[in-house]
Amino acid sequence: MATSEVLLIEAVEGLGGEGDQVTVKAGFARNFLLPTKKAIPVNRSNRKQIEALKDRRAKREAKELDDAKAQAAKLGETQVGIAVKTGEAGRMFGAVTSIHIHDKLVEAGYEIDRKKIHLDNPIKELGQHTFTVKVHPEVSVEMKIDVVSENPIVEADAEEAEGEAEEASDAE
Repeated sequence: MATSEVLLIEAVEGLGGEGDQVTVKAGFARNFLLPTKKAIPVNRSNRKQIEALKDRRAKREAKELDDAKAQAAKLGETQVGIAVKTGEAGRMFGAVTSIHIHDKLVEAGYEIDRKKIHLDNPIKELGQHTFTVKVHPEVSVEMKIDVVSENPIVEADAEEAEGEAEEASDAE
């Protein structure tokens, strides 16, 4: 099979990033990469362009990493709280998922992809829980979420009922 060596001008998923020199099948280069201006053929005259693309890519990746670290620091200081409906004894209806957390973070002014929020399991109990947000492939931040009842009166009644039940069992 015939192959071509090309220089990627922009990132192509599954192939490489800008400034990468890759070997691809000749038809893929001829029919897709070259006409869409995603790559140029490698030859002596393009060697300077290769270096310029690599420098630009390194600067862009360094800037993205710095931005991600700044966003992670800002996220780490953010406190997230979600009020959920509860029934008797303070038991939750349903669960808190990454979708709910994403909505709260968007309300707080953060633009984060929902897929970057990682919960080990959906949250099914009231209290404080931790989750991870992967801001960048090299940067992630651990955050805390407070899950509280929308109707704290029911929660207080449930605690009183539990206390009375314990007193009754102690009396026996």
